[in-house]
Amino acid sequence: MLSTNLPDNLVFGLDIGTRSIVGTVGYKSNEYDFTVVAQYARFHDTRAVMDGQVHDIEKVAETIIQVKKELELQLGLKLSEVCIAAAGRVLRTVHVNCSLSFDEETTVRQEHITTLIAGGIEKAYGEIYSDNNNKTIFHCVGHTVMHYYLDQYPILVLDGHRGRSISADVIATFLPQGVVDGLYASIEKAGLTVSNMTLEPIAAINVAIPEKFRMLNIALVDVGAGTSDISVTKDGSIIAYGMFPCAGDAITEKIMNCHLVDFQTAETMKLSSGKKKEITYKDILNCKNKVSSQMIFEETQPVIEHITSEVARQIIELNGGKSVSAVFVVGGGGKFKSFLPELARQLKLPKERVALRGEEVLGSIRFLQEDIKKDSTLVTPIGICLNYYEQKNNLIFVYVNEERIKLYDNGSLTIVDAALKYGFPNEKLFARRGKALNYTLDGERRMLRGELGEPAQILLNGEPVPINRPIIQHDSIKIKESSVGEPAKLTVGELIRNKNKAIQFKINQKKITCPVLIEVNQEYVNEYYQIQDQDTITFLNYYTVERLLEYIDLDPPGNIYLNGTRALLTDKVYENFTLEFSLKDTFSVVGEADEYETETAEKIELSNDYSKKEAKSDSITKNHLGEDEKGQAKTNSTVTVTVNGSIVVLVGKSNYVVVDILDFYDFDVTQMRGSGVVIKVNGEDAEFTTAIGEKDTIELYWKD
Repeated sequence: MLSTNLPDNLVFGLDIGTRSIVGTVGYKSNEYDFTVVAQYARFHDTRAVMDGQVHDIEKVAETIIQVKKELELQLGLKLSEVCIAAAGRVLRTVHVNCSLSFDEETTVRQEHITTLIAGGIEKAYGEIYSDNNNKTIFHCVGHTVMHYYLDQYPILVLDGHRGRSISADVIATFLPQGVVDGLYASIEKAGLTVSNMTLEPIAAINVAIPEKFRMLNIALVDVGAGTSDISVTKDGSIIAYGMFPCAGDAITEKIMNCHLVDFQTAETMKLSSGKKKEITYKDILNCKNKVSSQMIFEETQPVIEHITSEVARQIIELNGGKSVSAVFVVGGGGKFKSFLPELARQLKLPKERVALRGEEVLGSIRFLQEDIKKDSTLVTPIGICLNYYEQKNNLIFVYVNEERIKLYDNGSLTIVDAALKYGFPNEKLFARRGKALNYTLDGERRMLRGELGEPAQILLNGEPVPINRPIIQHDSIKIKESSVGEPAKLTVGELIRNKNKAIQFKINQKKITCPVLIEVNQEYVNEYYQIQDQDTITFLNYYTVERLLEYIDLDPPGNIYLNGTRALLTDKVYENFTLEFSLKDTFSVVGEADEYETETAEKIELSNDYSKKEAKSDSITKNHLGEDEKGQAKTNSTVTVTVNGSIVVLVGKSNYVVVDILDFYDFDVTQMRGSGVVIKVNGEDAEFTTAIGEKDTIELYWKD
């Protein structure tokens, strides 16, 4: 009885195997990695557990009670909480890559990493259920981040770095609900509660392959009675888990069939074959027989070859199609004489590179029981206890929107985990953008993102909290899904802010300033046009002769010359091109106080008064008049003024002030070029806010 000398932080672990249940009690201290103060193993009286799966809950509970009572007797105290491990018989693993992008370079915080991993687990759930024909309910019982990436470059720690994207390679492990429920039911019937749960391959690898060895490409095989669990390490991480549902019991069953004995007798013969040259036994007919150990090895060799070939195949598959550098074997099944050399042959490895891990990996484990033999069968039971210090795993119940749900607690559960289990898609937890606007501008594909909506509104026990807030047993969570932001909106006018808004021509030696023509899907629009998804927008840097004449409201004259050459109506007129023609009628030049004579002494008026030819106005005329798409007139007006001697047409408003001229006349006010800007309207000093009207004369220049 040890209770007077024991610390308070004892850990009780149960390895519920196919052949036996092993109970271990110990504690972690500064001097040793772990101190085992009590240990007891008891074989099942029946085949209550097969291939790592609990089949008879009552029988398993009875054996647990017997192990518990023996340990309590050794310790002199009561045990109430226990750590357990689930076999990998039905373990499903999924490898996923998850990523998270930012609109701009961002400092990565823990909430970003939480969101990233949550997305990875959701993606893994999707893959599990997409290939789940029998609709089995799976629980994610753990996940491992193999690698992190910042802007697609590998990095060890993301927190605190700046980048535009983060991503991770994640292994998520899943067990069917029935496996977990069977273990929990047996524990509860034995009067215990589960304080921590892990997977047997994880428990074994924590002891057999410490982190300092995981840079090497090594496989660990835990050969029990019903399953052979596999883990593979490389580059500092556990890269894969696997399992083959066949192990030591298959050897025992072969002996049963060869010698007509019951399971218990065959198990004794198997264990004795490694110690004796000849074995005496009674068969089911009560006949006494003898058999050599060599004969048992020869009879069971086909089974050994079958198990090792399947284990080797899985190791190669998990390792990317090639063998590993070495294999460590733990568990009772791996102690059978021919197992190690046959596995080495299957993997094409030297025999010395496939070895049992036992006493050499338990060097930092202290045993207070003097009669304990340190061998490979102790690796997993001790690993189960040690895993308690790595992460606390348990099934807990919480309420999400008043619905009770069950979660596997890996020690770091957050609201995200509960929301995903409840059925909230990951995207409905975080702010969602409205529909993006895709368009083509002057041949270049562009995309404008929609506005961000509001993130999910979350109450934890009545208090507003962020999405990554940790949760515990019986927490009450209320979630209102996130909203979608406004769709992206853009007008042509917003596009042309950084472009030239006007284009100048010379007509009969006078400068005319016209607005740039805009085509959307080959139809002319004005700056108020609302861009639609997949629109093709083109800013034209020319007019045709015909359209220019229409714009200044003149019928085509007989002879037109473009830069001195006879022109057609379809010819293109670019910036600062010269257009010349003569008319027999006499007109006054709009905006000029004096008249001028042509070579034929004719006076020409270039009129922009659209009211003269309303019947001939086409789509561009309507646009510049400010009519909407249905042809309904707006209150906008057109005003023609003279700016520094050039005729300028103002369109798009009902009233104008001097500053409106800058939309149609090239005068840069962003950089000082003198002591100030001089503004005059009809010869009088003015300001940018001074109102202007039809035929006004404006002067704009920098004062020296």
